[in-house]
Amino acid sequence: MTSAFQGSLLDFADEPGLAELAGAVRRVPLSYGAWIDLRPGWVRGSDELFERLSQIVPWYAEKRQMYDRVVDVPRLLCFYDEDVPLPDPLLDQAKAALDSYYAEELGEPFRTAGLCLYRDGSDSVAWHGDRIGRGSTDDTMVAILSLGAPRSLLLRPRDGGETIRHPLGHGDLIVMGGSCQRTWEHCVPKSKGAVGPRISIQFRPRGVR
Repeated sequence: MTSAFQGSLLDFADEPGLAELAGAVRRVPLSYGAWIDLRPGWVRGSDELFERLSQIVPWYAEKRQMYDRVVDVPRLLCFYDEDVPLPDPLLDQAKAALDSYYAEELGEPFRTAGLCLYRDGSDSVAWHGDRIGRGSTDDTMVAILSLGAPRSLLLRPRDGGETIRHPLGHGDLIVMGGSCQRTWEHCVPKSKGAVGPRISIQFRPRGVR
């Protein structure tokens, strides 16, 4: 990592674990049948989990074609398909808790986990929706767990409208549901200020990328 991580003293004081979801999740309706659920501080002791994942996950860099040149993807990645064990037992617990909480509404379990490491403020992800596969046609959910230094997740309607900003870090959970992947876009923009590293874990159902 290119930037030192400075944890929250309150977060490091907690034993790693999960807080309750029931009664603590706040749903925010969006337009076009989209919504987001917010659960700040869902993972207790999340900075300890961040430190473990930063060391044990086999992070890799990707390149992509952009117009007439190949550029580096501005973050490190690791993808865990549904048959691949997750790198930490607390992520198994988080997935099981999400499966239970959203069982009736989603109707299926979360299957995969994509991990991103934002090393500093120059790492980012551009505006997009998870529309590869079923996300392009069906309502679905993507649950994002944020560890480490807070970074802003921005959301906006695909056809134009006001941008919504949510700073996420230190164990915060956001779930994008309904038509969100089809009718809205989200991004993590670059930051000009001094920003510590952040890990994002995205849990998705089968066939959503």
